[in-house]
Amino acid sequence: LRRDRLRLAEVVSRPRATGGPLGRTGGAQGRHVRSYNHLQGDMRRRKLFSFQKFFLRIDKNGKVNGTKSKDDPLSILEITSVDVGVVAIKGLNSNHYLAISRRGELYGAREFGVDCTLKERIEENGYNTYASAEWRNKKRQMFVGLNVHGKPLRGKKTRRKNTATHFLPIMA
Repeated sequence: LRRDRLRLAEVVSRPRATGGPLGRTGGAQGRHVRSYNHLQGDMRRRKLFSFQKFFLRIDKNGKVNGTKSKDDPLSILEITSVDVGVVAIKGLNSNHYLAISRRGELYGAREFGVDCTLKERIEENGYNTYASAEWRNKKRQMFVGLNVHGKPLRGKKTRRKNTATHFLPIMA
């Protein structure tokens, strides 16, 4: 757990150039830069309940799918904020991170990496969507989603408005 937090801290503290005017980095001069440090490392224990009536689960082999059972221990997830609007989702009992590969496949990664960073967004209907922060398909975001049978959707086939990608975070 401590090693995972250190790895998350490395991702958060990575220097980033904002590419301001004249190639300067660091943001606009004379303006107050907001600090979101209080959000970093925020951890929430949740179950993600899909619009399709499945709980998202990550098993011990890294397989991602949905279950109808509300008592499944593999559906308890730890959602950790990595950056503003960016989270990492880890299966509490499986010790795997939810990840989206470059090809849009959902899987559980043993180690935290770039595939594991997800953009969290609250939609108009109150559900949350999770898109890969790293990968895109033809300039479109790839989302975490479950079909009507609880099987993971390929990220290339998903869209923000598709209800198969909508999840309700429920207290575990």
